[in-house]
Amino acid sequence: MSPYYHWLRNLVGNKRILMPGVAGIVHDEQGRLLLQRKGDGTWSLPAGAIEIGETPSEAMARELLEETGIVASQLRLIEAFGGSGFRYTYSNGHEVEYVILLFYCTGQIQPDAVLDNETVELKYFPKEEFPGLQLPYPIELLYALDISVTNHPPES
Repeated sequence: MSPYYHWLRNLVGNKRILMPGVAGIVHDEQGRLLLQRKGDGTWSLPAGAIEIGETPSEAMARELLEETGIVASQLRLIEAFGGSGFRYTYSNGHEVEYVILLFYCTGQIQPDAVLDNETVELKYFPKEEFPGLQLPYPIELLYALDISVTNHPPES
């Protein structure tokens, strides 16, 4: 947990907070979707909170590297999600309602990347084997192959 969210949690306890975040769609050459398995056994897109002073693109590039070892070469904002369907309660009781900016991401795997301790496994899934996610992203959007990435490198 970042210092900001630690500070905020000290003020509000487990009460629901609005949390801005990012999530990334990554496909392989066969159009399969990259997901990460978390320690609790659930699957997730590479995702995380936007930190104070960080742009959404910077947050997406950081989360992609930390959780997958992929160095982002191009990011494209696809959609924004939020509302009651994007509420989540962590195992420690902390409640959040996410506002998620969903990006389409391309990049190269950094061979010597050290992944964070949230990632137990990375796996590409074809649509017919999609294991489901905790948040209600539209599956058709997650597997849309007509999402083209224009030349929008991560912001520096």
